[in-house]
Amino acid sequence: MKRILLLTALTPVLMLHAQVTIPEGFKKTPKGLLYKIAVDAGKPKGKLGDIIKLNTVYSTWKDSILFSTYDSGMGPVQFTISPPGYNGDPMEGFVMLGEGDSAMFLMPVDSAFKGQPMPQFARSGEYIKIGVSAISVMSKEDYERKKAEDAKMQTDQEAKTIEAYLAKNNLKAQKTASGIYYVVEQQGMGAKAETGKNVTVNYTGKLLDGKVFDSNVDPKFKHVEPYTFKLGGGSVIKGWEEGIALFNAGGKGTLYIPSPLGWGSRANGQIPPNSITIFDVEVIEVK
Repeated sequence: MKRILLLTALTPVLMLHAQVTIPEGFKKTPKGLLYKIAVDAGKPKGKLGDIIKLNTVYSTWKDSILFSTYDSGMGPVQFTISPPGYNGDPMEGFVMLGEGDSAMFLMPVDSAFKGQPMPQFARSGEYIKIGVSAISVMSKEDYERKKAEDAKMQTDQEAKTIEAYLAKNNLKAQKTASGIYYVVEQQGMGAKAETGKNVTVNYTGKLLDGKVFDSNVDPKFKHVEPYTFKLGGGSVIKGWEEGIALFNAGGKGTLYIPSPLGWGSRANGQIPPNSITIFDVEVIEVK
């Protein structure tokens, strides 16, 4: 959001240069962002550091749509409100918004693309129109609290699904406090997988319906080689950070990971939103 959303993905739209006339009713911020509040729902406005979630439509001065969160597969964007980085930065406008508010911002293309080649859809002196509709505005503390509450609710719901799956398949699993179910086939006699250590594993990931979405032991996925990562380094999902640490080098087993500890509400390749994932894992080495 420090520059226009998805600048590199925007489709070029040829425009004829014309005299730019600012529509009536717009005001100007100290840093040059033109804005017009369409709806003021009367809720508390955003502050620097707050988390804002909104729908937005970016369009050219001639109303050709460049980007829209209303498009299929997109959905609202969410980010931290930070200080404006350049004249006309829409960040300056987000502090004017509260839950339920909507507005139109006009961002100068000369500021948005400063130091870059001007794209074909824009001409110097023109503006990019940014229509925004705020869904929620929360402090970081409130956001983290709600995120944790939502994750716990989702994990509790998915626990019933996992338990039904285990019962149907006559599997006996243990459960961690966070909600991961796991079956230890072989604990392993080597070094324990611990935070800060490099762990090398083989794995196969699948959904509850048995569909395999990734594997480093199946040639069809074209990366048949052991996978090494630093435990606790944040390079893998939380379910792996905790689940792999249940084993020692030489260990084998299966992890049943609820979606909040996996990819959550985000789709990821062949993994639909809010998917429980199953991983058959083998810990080859711990250093």
